[in-house]
Amino acid sequence: MLEQINSPEDIKKLTIDEKKKLAQEVREYILEVVSKNGGHLASNLGVVELTLALHAVFNVPEDKIIWDVGHQSYVHKIITGRREELKNIRKLNGIAGFPKTKESETDCFNTGHSSTSISAALGMARARDIQGKDNSVIAVIGDGALTGGMALEALNDAGFSKCKMTVILNDNEMSISPNIGGLNKFLGKLRTKKLYTRTNNLVKNKLNKIPIIGKPTVRLVQKIKRTIKQLVIQRMFFEDIGFTYLGPVDGHNIEELESILNTSKQVRGPVLIHVLTKKGKGYEIAEKNSDKFHATGPFNIETGESKKNKSPDYSKTFGNKLVELAKENDKIVAITAAMKDGTGLKKFAQEFPYRFFDVGIAEQHAITMAAGMAKEGIIPVVPLYSSFYQRAYDQVIHDVAMQNLHVVMCIDRAGAVGADGETHQGMLDMAFFRLVPNLCIMAPKDFKELEDMLEFAINYKNPIIIRYPRGGEDSNIKFENHSQIRLGQAEVLKQGTDLSIIAIGKMVAKAMKIANKLEQEGIKTEVINARFLKPFDEKTIKQSIEKTKNVVTIEDGTIINGLGTTVRELIINEDMKDIKIKNYAYPDNFIEHGSVEELEKIYRLDEKTIQQEIKLLKNEE
Repeated sequence: MLEQINSPEDIKKLTIDEKKKLAQEVREYILEVVSKNGGHLASNLGVVELTLALHAVFNVPEDKIIWDVGHQSYVHKIITGRREELKNIRKLNGIAGFPKTKESETDCFNTGHSSTSISAALGMARARDIQGKDNSVIAVIGDGALTGGMALEALNDAGFSKCKMTVILNDNEMSISPNIGGLNKFLGKLRTKKLYTRTNNLVKNKLNKIPIIGKPTVRLVQKIKRTIKQLVIQRMFFEDIGFTYLGPVDGHNIEELESILNTSKQVRGPVLIHVLTKKGKGYEIAEKNSDKFHATGPFNIETGESKKNKSPDYSKTFGNKLVELAKENDKIVAITAAMKDGTGLKKFAQEFPYRFFDVGIAEQHAITMAAGMAKEGIIPVVPLYSSFYQRAYDQVIHDVAMQNLHVVMCIDRAGAVGADGETHQGMLDMAFFRLVPNLCIMAPKDFKELEDMLEFAINYKNPIIIRYPRGGEDSNIKFENHSQIRLGQAEVLKQGTDLSIIAIGKMVAKAMKIANKLEQEGIKTEVINARFLKPFDEKTIKQSIEKTKNVVTIEDGTIINGLGTTVRELIINEDMKDIKIKNYAYPDNFIEHGSVEELEKIYRLDEKTIQQEIKLLKNEE
């Protein structure tokens, strides 16, 4: 059945029974691919029937379907002509794990971060109305993403607008971590009320046509309906803000889904369809462990066990050290934005449940709440992924830095993260945070230095940032010595007279390996672990530059406004003459998906390329 599906038009020709068979085949195919490649599994298994129903009822690309976050778009990609390409999903030069307009015209909007779909859909619907078109616009958003402030802002505007559009609330009671908060409790009430509203538009239209008694009857029915609703559910949130609410509907019943989607097309104004799904549907192991199988590496289908051995990583190292420090200091609290496990806070949450706060997908709120706690003498530690700290930039500036508050901001997944691609790469944090007054910015070279930096940050009295990469430390080099962390002080790891390599974070290990190989070529290389991007150790680095006259900087961020820029500014400001400098960093582009090793090679950040280019520079002297 699956091999016969090459476009959404093929879905429309199938019977309900054939669609059910197809749903099973799609699940098996996704399970087969993800078990080999890794990727987002549970969310895609949960939306198979919903995706089939959407493509049976609507007509892409004329109709627009925006997938919030977009990690659940594998089924959509299979149906829209990318079935075979799915085998290389998230691989270099393969299709992306998220919707990409450059991949297919059926991907109408790029997504990757949560809570954006309703805003985009409303924009498209308003553009449609301005241009006099008549296509449908649908946003598919999860109940986790609905807790994001941007989604609520968009719901507020869309409800008031009376603009015709559809929001599908894919309610699986799970984002990545279990959902929390008042909105989640409200949705819980809605899930249990099967007698809750069914659309009455068709009935209303027929009644209105009956002479004399028609319209009064409609008004009476609506009054009775509102009274019943208020008895059944006290807070009619969606309808109160202007949406027609349809549901709840079984998200794994294709016939019911198609019926309610067709009904929604008859409604004027904004519609919200409440769809109940199960994350990991059809694969029992993922159903029971949906958080583990939200995003996974390659695994054994029979057992669900990972094919890769788990090893220590920066997130776990951070989490374990924070627990150790929190045992000694009861002012330490931890805040997460729905990423407890991903940021290493699982153990902290177990040990200190009253000092752990999961605010949901709400990074802006997390930072300003942390600022409020810091103002009252608490020490909040807020680990977020680098790409998600982008969402809280104003709060870091306005609420933390401007008031010079002691908030410890830990930037996880800094630098290249690989397969998730451009929406998740952590290239920009050094560049945009370097601009902010009062911030201290650090990056550790290994696990031990991360522990030392976290201890330093807890005792520091002002805003401070620690950035660290995804995964583990470099196993090919071992740093024996770790000098004490002092504010704004770099660390000279290796003395040399021919060349200065200045590196920061994970790139320090790369710098040491390059220096050791260059030494075998007769090039005496000095290696400096910058440690601090801000405040920058101008004295130590100036001395090294003046000694060698040849400078190389290596960093895992963008070429603009990071370590390389800082060193160049130092050279200019100190009026240093006859200095040769070469900066290695990611270019001023959005970096595509691929393994970190592949990306480093493409962008000339691998050891072999840097070593060869340094030798060429030295030979030109």
